[in-house]
Amino acid sequence: MSTTPRTARGRATRERIVRAATDLITQAGVADTSLDDVRDRAQVSKSQLYLYFPDREALLREVAGSTCEMVLEGQEEALHGFDTITGIERYLDALVDLQVTQETPTGCPIATLAGQLADRDERTRLILADGLARWEQGLREGLKAMAQRGELRADADPCLLANQTLAILQGGLLLAHVRRDPGQMRIAADTVLAVVKAALA
Repeated sequence: MSTTPRTARGRATRERIVRAATDLITQAGVADTSLDDVRDRAQVSKSQLYLYFPDREALLREVAGSTCEMVLEGQEEALHGFDTITGIERYLDALVDLQVTQETPTGCPIATLAGQLADRDERTRLILADGLARWEQGLREGLKAMAQRGELRADADPCLLANQTLAILQGGLLLAHVRRDPGQMRIAADTVLAVVKAALA
């Protein structure tokens, strides 16, 4: 279990360690990131590192949680508009643009970590699963608002639509990453839009 510092200086040091580990893992992957690499990047001693994180798994769990927060905070404002067709189109376009503007499509950071950690540590898997669940919840709330206004068919299930949306988007992000082709994300976004429009009243 990681330790929460009592002082502002300690919290800053702990945050620097997590940020360094997250950056290194994003660049090189979990397997090629050692605790010594993290110490060097964060400019902390071994005793400081182990004061806050007793082992590598504790640090990786913190990286997983930090990554989920980063992804969800980046989407928070856009998801507020996910309750109209115009807002949904804007949200999907933003996801596509993010892949287009990057030097190479990076896919979903949560899914990328899940591929490396989900089978390694159950607590880490649950953290990543919760991150995806919270993403899906944001989608679901918007679709439920449309249903409550009578904008979806009576037989349309907002929960199922949200699950389908997340599944399609994750597939598009994965293909865009592996194929180095942001056009794969455009296909996924267009598919989501078609699925939602088919559910309109």
